[in-house]
Amino acid sequence: MKAFLSTLWVEVCKMRRSKVLPITTAAFLIIPVIDGLFMFILKDPERARSMGLISVKAQMTAMYTDWNMFFQVLLMGTAIAGAILFAFITAWIFGREYSDRTVKELLALPTSRAMIISAKFVLTSLWILVLSLLVYLIALGIGVAVDMPGWSPELAWSSLMSLMLISVLSLLLMPCVAFLASIGRGYLLPLGWTFLMMALSQIADVLGWGDWFPWSVPGLLSNINGVRTEPLPIHSCGVVLVVFILGTAVTFIWWLRADQAR
Repeated sequence: MKAFLSTLWVEVCKMRRSKVLPITTAAFLIIPVIDGLFMFILKDPERARSMGLISVKAQMTAMYTDWNMFFQVLLMGTAIAGAILFAFITAWIFGREYSDRTVKELLALPTSRAMIISAKFVLTSLWILVLSLLVYLIALGIGVAVDMPGWSPELAWSSLMSLMLISVLSLLLMPCVAFLASIGRGYLLPLGWTFLMMALSQIADVLGWGDWFPWSVPGLLSNINGVRTEPLPIHSCGVVLVVFILGTAVTFIWWLRADQAR
Protein backbone atom coordinates (compact mmCIF):
# COMPACT_ATOMS: atom_id res chain seq x y z
CA MET A 1 0.00 0.00 0.00
CA LYS A 2 2.84 2.39 0.81
CA ALA A 3 4.35 1.83 -2.64
CA PHE A 4 1.00 2.47 -4.30
CA LEU A 5 0.45 5.69 -2.35
CA SER A 6 3.92 6.87 -3.37
CA THR A 7 3.12 6.14 -7.01
CA LEU A 8 -0.19 7.94 -6.70
CA TRP A 9 1.53 10.93 -5.11
CA VAL A 10 3.90 11.14 -8.07
CA GLU A 11 0.90 11.31 -10.41
CA VAL A 12 -0.70 13.96 -8.22
CA CYS A 13 2.48 16.04 -8.35
CA LYS A 14 2.46 15.84 -12.15
CA MET A 15 -1.12 17.08 -12.12
CA ARG A 16 -0.42 19.95 -9.71
CA ARG A 17 2.52 21.23 -11.74
CA SER A 18 0.76 21.08 -15.10
CA LYS A 19 -1.41 23.69 -16.78
CA VAL A 20 -4.08 21.06 -17.45
CA LEU A 21 -5.54 21.35 -13.95
CA PRO A 22 -6.44 25.08 -14.08
CA ILE A 23 -7.45 24.86 -17.74
CA THR A 24 -9.88 21.98 -17.27
CA THR A 25 -11.25 23.52 -14.08
CA ALA A 26 -11.87 26.86 -15.77
CA ALA A 27 -13.41 25.16 -18.81
CA PHE A 28 -15.78 23.07 -16.68
CA LEU A 29 -16.80 26.07 -14.58
CA ILE A 30 -18.04 27.76 -17.75
CA ILE A 31 -21.09 25.45 -17.58
CA PRO A 32 -22.64 26.87 -14.37
CA VAL A 33 -21.57 30.41 -15.30
CA ILE A 34 -23.35 30.27 -18.68
CA ASP A 35 -26.28 28.51 -17.04
CA GLY A 36 -26.62 31.30 -14.49
CA LEU A 37 -26.27 33.95 -17.19
CA PHE A 38 -29.14 32.43 -19.17
CA MET A 39 -31.34 32.30 -16.09
CA PHE A 40 -30.49 35.92 -15.26
CA ILE A 41 -31.38 37.06 -18.77
CA LEU A 42 -34.63 35.10 -18.90
CA LYS A 43 -35.73 36.43 -15.52
CA ASP A 44 -35.97 39.91 -17.08
CA PRO A 45 -37.03 39.32 -20.70
CA GLU A 46 -37.86 42.97 -21.36
CA ARG A 47 -34.34 44.08 -20.52
CA ALA A 48 -32.88 41.16 -22.47
CA ARG A 49 -35.05 41.92 -25.50
CA SER A 50 -34.04 45.57 -25.42
CA MET A 51 -30.42 44.42 -25.46
CA GLY A 52 -31.16 42.14 -28.40
CA LEU A 53 -30.28 39.02 -26.41
CA ILE A 54 -33.51 37.08 -26.89
CA SER A 55 -36.38 36.92 -29.33
CA VAL A 56 -40.11 37.07 -28.62
CA LYS A 57 -40.29 33.27 -28.83
CA ALA A 58 -37.49 32.91 -26.30
CA GLN A 59 -39.26 35.39 -24.06
CA MET A 60 -41.93 32.76 -23.39
CA THR A 61 -39.27 30.59 -21.76
CA ALA A 62 -38.92 33.10 -18.94
CA MET A 63 -41.97 31.72 -17.13
CA TYR A 64 -40.02 28.46 -16.62
CA THR A 65 -36.91 30.13 -15.24
CA ASP A 66 -36.56 28.40 -11.89
CA TRP A 67 -34.23 26.07 -10.01
CA ASN A 68 -35.56 23.04 -11.85
CA MET A 69 -34.65 24.53 -15.24
CA PHE A 70 -31.32 25.74 -13.85
CA PHE A 71 -30.36 22.26 -12.66
CA GLN A 72 -31.61 20.75 -15.91
CA VAL A 73 -29.30 22.92 -18.01
CA LEU A 74 -26.45 22.10 -15.61
CA LEU A 75 -27.02 18.35 -16.06
CA MET A 76 -27.20 18.65 -19.83
CA GLY A 77 -23.99 20.68 -19.90
CA THR A 78 -22.24 18.14 -17.70
CA ALA A 79 -23.35 15.24 -19.90
CA ILE A 80 -22.15 16.93 -23.10
CA ALA A 81 -19.19 19.14 -22.22
CA GLY A 82 -18.16 16.89 -19.35
CA ALA A 83 -17.58 13.97 -21.72
CA ILE A 84 -15.08 16.03 -23.71
CA LEU A 85 -13.28 17.42 -20.66
CA PHE A 86 -13.15 14.04 -18.92
CA ALA A 87 -11.69 12.49 -22.05
CA PHE A 88 -9.11 15.28 -22.27
CA ILE A 89 -8.11 14.68 -18.63
CA THR A 90 -7.82 10.92 -19.16
CA ALA A 91 -5.87 11.32 -22.40
CA TRP A 92 -3.43 13.66 -20.68
CA ILE A 93 -2.90 11.36 -17.70
CA PHE A 94 -2.23 8.31 -19.87
CA GLY A 95 -0.58 10.00 -22.85
CA ARG A 96 1.62 12.60 -21.19
CA GLU A 97 4.72 10.42 -20.90
CA TYR A 98 4.52 9.52 -24.58
CA SER A 99 4.18 13.13 -25.72
CA ASP A 100 7.04 14.20 -23.45
CA ARG A 101 9.06 11.10 -24.45
CA THR A 102 9.64 10.15 -20.81
CA VAL A 103 7.82 6.81 -20.79
CA LYS A 104 11.10 4.83 -20.79
CA GLU A 105 12.32 6.73 -17.74
CA LEU A 106 8.98 6.11 -16.02
CA LEU A 107 9.15 2.37 -16.60
CA ALA A 108 12.78 2.26 -15.49
CA LEU A 109 11.67 3.05 -11.94
CA PRO A 110 11.44 0.13 -9.47
CA THR A 111 7.64 0.24 -9.66
CA SER A 112 5.48 -2.31 -11.41
CA ARG A 113 3.58 -1.30 -14.51
CA ALA A 114 0.33 -2.49 -12.95
CA MET A 115 0.85 -0.12 -10.01
CA ILE A 116 1.57 2.81 -12.32
CA ILE A 117 -1.61 2.19 -14.32
CA SER A 118 -3.65 1.70 -11.14
CA ALA A 119 -2.40 5.04 -9.82
CA LYS A 120 -3.33 6.71 -13.10
CA PHE A 121 -6.85 5.28 -12.97
CA VAL A 122 -7.31 6.38 -9.35
CA LEU A 123 -6.10 9.90 -10.15
CA THR A 124 -8.47 10.06 -13.11
CA SER A 125 -11.39 9.06 -10.89
CA LEU A 126 -10.55 11.52 -8.12
CA TRP A 127 -9.94 14.37 -10.57
CA ILE A 128 -13.24 13.89 -12.38
CA LEU A 129 -15.38 13.38 -9.27
CA VAL A 130 -13.89 16.30 -7.33
CA LEU A 131 -14.25 18.55 -10.37
CA SER A 132 -17.90 17.53 -10.75
CA LEU A 133 -18.61 18.27 -7.09
CA LEU A 134 -16.87 21.64 -7.37
CA VAL A 135 -19.00 22.56 -10.39
CA TYR A 136 -22.16 21.70 -8.45
CA LEU A 137 -21.13 23.86 -5.48
CA ILE A 138 -20.28 26.78 -7.78
CA ALA A 139 -23.63 26.31 -9.51
CA LEU A 140 -25.44 26.54 -6.16
CA GLY A 141 -23.72 29.84 -5.43
CA ILE A 142 -24.61 31.21 -8.85
CA GLY A 143 -28.22 30.06 -8.49
CA VAL A 144 -28.54 31.81 -5.14
CA ALA A 145 -27.05 35.00 -6.62
CA VAL A 146 -29.55 34.94 -9.49
CA ASP A 147 -32.35 34.47 -6.93
CA MET A 148 -34.55 32.05 -8.84
CA PRO A 149 -37.84 30.64 -7.51
CA GLY A 150 -38.65 27.00 -6.93
CA TRP A 151 -35.86 26.04 -4.52
CA SER A 152 -36.28 22.89 -2.48
CA PRO A 153 -33.76 20.66 -0.66
CA GLU A 154 -35.23 17.61 -2.39
CA LEU A 155 -34.61 19.11 -5.84
CA ALA A 156 -31.08 20.13 -4.90
CA TRP A 157 -30.29 16.65 -3.56
CA SER A 158 -31.77 14.80 -6.54
CA SER A 159 -29.88 17.11 -8.91
CA LEU A 160 -26.63 16.45 -7.05
CA MET A 161 -27.21 12.70 -7.26
CA SER A 162 -28.02 12.96 -10.97
CA LEU A 163 -24.94 15.08 -11.69
CA MET A 164 -22.62 12.74 -9.80
CA LEU A 165 -24.20 9.72 -11.49
CA ILE A 166 -23.64 11.35 -14.89
CA SER A 167 -20.02 11.89 -13.91
CA VAL A 168 -19.63 8.30 -12.68
CA LEU A 169 -21.14 6.87 -15.87
CA SER A 170 -18.86 9.08 -17.97
CA LEU A 171 -15.94 8.00 -15.81
CA LEU A 172 -16.71 4.34 -16.46
CA LEU A 173 -16.27 5.00 -20.18
CA MET A 174 -12.83 6.58 -19.72
CA PRO A 175 -10.77 3.33 -19.74
CA CYS A 176 -11.38 3.19 -23.50
CA VAL A 177 -9.85 6.65 -23.77
CA ALA A 178 -6.94 5.52 -21.57
CA PHE A 179 -6.34 2.52 -23.82
CA LEU A 180 -6.38 4.61 -26.99
CA ALA A 181 -4.05 7.19 -25.42
CA SER A 182 -1.69 4.33 -24.65
CA ILE A 183 -1.68 2.61 -28.03
CA GLY A 184 -1.78 5.97 -29.82
CA ARG A 185 1.08 7.21 -27.63
CA GLY A 186 -0.48 10.64 -27.23
CA TYR A 187 -3.68 12.68 -27.29
CA LEU A 188 -5.01 12.76 -30.86
CA LEU A 189 -6.38 9.22 -31.12
CA PRO A 190 -8.37 9.27 -27.85
CA LEU A 191 -9.79 12.74 -28.49
CA GLY A 192 -10.78 11.79 -32.02
CA TRP A 193 -12.45 8.68 -30.61
CA THR A 194 -14.35 10.81 -28.10
CA PHE A 195 -15.81 13.10 -30.76
CA LEU A 196 -16.74 10.09 -32.87
CA MET A 197 -18.57 8.47 -29.95
CA MET A 198 -20.42 11.72 -29.21
CA ALA A 199 -21.59 11.90 -32.82
CA LEU A 200 -22.67 8.25 -32.77
CA SER A 201 -24.48 8.78 -29.47
CA GLN A 202 -26.62 11.47 -31.10
CA ILE A 203 -27.45 9.12 -33.95
CA ALA A 204 -28.30 6.34 -31.49
CA ASP A 205 -30.63 8.68 -29.60
CA VAL A 206 -32.44 9.67 -32.78
CA LEU A 207 -32.88 6.03 -33.75
CA GLY A 208 -34.18 5.15 -30.28
CA TRP A 209 -31.19 2.99 -29.34
CA GLY A 210 -29.65 5.41 -26.87
CA ASP A 211 -30.29 3.16 -23.88
CA TRP A 212 -28.21 0.43 -25.55
CA PHE A 213 -25.32 2.65 -26.68
CA PRO A 214 -22.88 3.18 -23.76
CA TRP A 215 -21.88 6.72 -24.75
CA SER A 216 -25.53 7.81 -24.83
CA VAL A 217 -26.32 6.54 -21.33
CA PRO A 218 -24.98 9.55 -19.31
CA GLY A 219 -27.25 11.84 -21.33
CA LEU A 220 -30.31 9.80 -20.36
CA LEU A 221 -30.16 11.39 -16.91
CA SER A 222 -30.99 14.80 -18.37
CA ASN A 223 -34.11 15.52 -20.40
CA ILE A 224 -36.29 18.48 -21.30
CA ASN A 225 -38.95 17.48 -18.76
CA GLY A 226 -36.75 18.13 -15.77
CA VAL A 227 -34.44 16.22 -13.47
CA ARG A 228 -34.81 12.50 -14.02
CA THR A 229 -36.30 10.68 -11.03
CA GLU A 230 -36.75 7.13 -12.33
CA PRO A 231 -33.74 4.80 -12.29
CA LEU A 232 -31.79 3.99 -15.41
CA PRO A 233 -32.71 0.75 -17.19
CA ILE A 234 -30.64 -2.18 -15.96
CA HIS A 235 -29.36 -2.94 -19.45
CA SER A 236 -28.10 0.65 -19.83
CA CYS A 237 -26.01 0.33 -16.68
CA GLY A 238 -24.93 -3.09 -17.85
CA VAL A 239 -23.53 -1.95 -21.21
CA VAL A 240 -21.56 0.84 -19.51
CA LEU A 241 -20.18 -1.64 -16.99
CA VAL A 242 -19.14 -4.01 -19.78
CA VAL A 243 -17.29 -1.19 -21.56
CA PHE A 244 -15.57 -0.26 -18.29
CA ILE A 245 -14.41 -3.82 -17.63
CA LEU A 246 -13.18 -4.37 -21.18
CA GLY A 247 -11.47 -0.97 -21.37
CA THR A 248 -9.71 -1.47 -18.05
CA ALA A 249 -8.63 -5.00 -18.94
CA VAL A 250 -7.16 -4.14 -22.35
CA THR A 251 -5.36 -1.11 -20.89
CA PHE A 252 -3.66 -3.23 -18.24
CA ILE A 253 -2.86 -6.01 -20.72
CA TRP A 254 -1.35 -3.59 -23.22
CA TRP A 255 0.83 -1.85 -20.64
CA LEU A 256 2.02 -5.16 -19.20
CA ARG A 257 2.90 -6.71 -22.56
CA ALA A 258 3.62 -3.90 -25.01
CA ASP A 259 7.13 -2.92 -26.03
CA GLN A 260 7.73 0.50 -24.48
CA ALA A 261 10.99 1.19 -26.26
CA ARG A 262 9.79 4.56 -27.57
